[in-house]
Amino acid sequence: MSGTIHTATDQVKGTVPHPYHLVDPSIWPLCGAAAAMITFTGIILAAHFRDFIVLAIGGVADVSVMFMWWRDVIREARTPGLHKIVTQVGLRYGMALFISSEVMFFVSFFWNYFNYFFFPEKMGTAFAPVWPPQGITTIDPFAIPLFNTMVLLLSGTTITWAHHALLENDQKNLVRGLGVTIVLGLMFLCGQAWEYTHSPFPFYHGGIFASSFFIATGFHGVHVIIGTLFLIVCFFRARAGQFTPKRHFGFEAAAWYWHFVDVVWLFLFVCIYYLGRSAITAG
Repeated sequence: MSGTIHTATDQVKGTVPHPYHLVDPSIWPLCGAAAAMITFTGIILAAHFRDFIVLAIGGVADVSVMFMWWRDVIREARTPGLHKIVTQVGLRYGMALFISSEVMFFVSFFWNYFNYFFFPEKMGTAFAPVWPPQGITTIDPFAIPLFNTMVLLLSGTTITWAHHALLENDQKNLVRGLGVTIVLGLMFLCGQAWEYTHSPFPFYHGGIFASSFFIATGFHGVHVIIGTLFLIVCFFRARAGQFTPKRHFGFEAAAWYWHFVDVVWLFLFVCIYYLGRSAITAG
């Protein structure tokens, strides 16, 4: 009947006259927006005043909302009759479009970087127009950055190992592959933290080069953190036996995201670390 409001319960019972998934009202989108606002406010306070309290509160709020929201999504996914074929296809298109938007997000960082890389005179400094700017000693690309590159490339193979194990219904190797990938993700983050704390140019007041470097590599690090959390959730779901060879989009989305993170890092390594190294480092 026209104007009838159907619920997820109606969909499970099969009384809904269409194959689409109807989401019940949820408070988590509003809570997520509030947590994100707190987090970004904390980033501003940390960057300008070195006050990390609000940022820590935002981080806790983000993780809490993710836990509660993902819990509800997992319940929906495991409820028979909710995620029909049309819904499953829609989820895949949605994840593909989300990753496409993330690609454009990083394109903006590369555009900014190469704007000064090819046209250093736009910096408007009194020194010779060169890139990197005079006085900047860059990070040796064949030290920690190369190590991190090898770690991420290896993690790409381990997540693929886990995926093939899942398709073969090999739960033991699925859990192993996910566990190794998580450890490699944490290793990358430790390497990047060490690199930042030993950077030859400062995070604060480092000029255009430092801003371009830290915003590109820093946001990639944030994506590695998100991807690692994504994989941790998949790890515990895999241990609980919630993935099957035919129904495992949660894992598949995490694997897509992780491969995206790997590819972006390869571009960062080549363009920013290798091509953008200073004459002193190159020598």
